[in-house]
Amino acid sequence: MLNMTLAEFESWSLTLGLGGLMFYMFFIIYDLAKQSNAGKYGYIALFLVLGLGMAGFILSW
Repeated sequence: MLNMTLAEFESWSLTLGLGGLMFYMFFIIYDLAKQSNAGKYGYIALFLVLGLGMAGFILSW
């Protein structure tokens, strides 16, 4: 049985939950680029621009 405090559970949940959401956002960016037939530079631009928003969130965390 796991002996975990509420604070430890909340910390793990926050980390895993936000990590999962960020992974899902990368999938959404990839799908958006794929459906729009963006090409190589389009993929780079989408991941760079939209990924920088997530990177800014991670750095401010």
